[in-house]
Amino acid sequence: MKISLIQTNPKNDRDENLRATHELMLAAVKADKPDLIVLPEYFAWYGKNVEAKLAMAEPTSGGPAYRMASDFAKEHGVYVHAGTIIEKVEGENRVFNTSFVFDRNGNEVAAYRKIHLFDIIAPDGTAHKESATVKPGEDVVTYEIDGLRVGCAICYDVRFFELFLQLEKAGCDIIVLPAAFTLQTGKDHWEVLARARAIETQTYFVACGQTGAVTEGSEKHSFYGHSLLCDPWGHTIAKSSDGVGFVTARIDPAQIKRVRGLIPMTQHRRLACA
Repeated sequence: MKISLIQTNPKNDRDENLRATHELMLAAVKADKPDLIVLPEYFAWYGKNVEAKLAMAEPTSGGPAYRMASDFAKEHGVYVHAGTIIEKVEGENRVFNTSFVFDRNGNEVAAYRKIHLFDIIAPDGTAHKESATVKPGEDVVTYEIDGLRVGCAICYDVRFFELFLQLEKAGCDIIVLPAAFTLQTGKDHWEVLARARAIETQTYFVACGQTGAVTEGSEKHSFYGHSLLCDPWGHTIAKSSDGVGFVTARIDPAQIKRVRGLIPMTQHRRLACA
């Protein structure tokens, strides 16, 4: 199996974001013929303003970002893990931050709503309050692709091992994490956390991030990028350069089996964790 990670730079124009993302997806298909394409978090639009985010929110199915990903999957016969899409929540002044996944026929096969929300103060003093505009999800979500089980996570989720233990217990072989990791935290934590999650779950860990910056009013939001894929031993086997682009890597099921045979963690675990 081959996986292509699409690294984009969000702008304030959703139509332009979708056009640029589609162009990169098409380039990846032509160059590498992947089985699975992964998009970053908020690939269609990024912003913190409540009113703007509500205006950009899409219905659970049928919005422009949803249609683009679904149509692309069907046209090119490829799975698309559509980063995250801002999803409307009826009766709420918040939205879901949702990963929709489409099979080779363009059918939705999974929808994961981000569980852990980014409410921190960054080292430079910038306050982030994702919960002001996003409603947390509750469900652990997996899907299958060509005989392998894939687990879903999003950005800040990467810091919470409890979620990944649940995905490991669910039998995942691959975990996909779309992100818009801040430059402040990403430069120190991004690759370390991705490698740790791969090692502890003995899965291929796919971390696909936004790059560059987007300006919203007087605020500039900078992203770390460096989309990467780690193998079950914790080696980073592919990493995107700075800037917009894509990177492709091959998944080897034999490597998953080999690592789990060398260190049989599931047999050795003694402490329960709900």
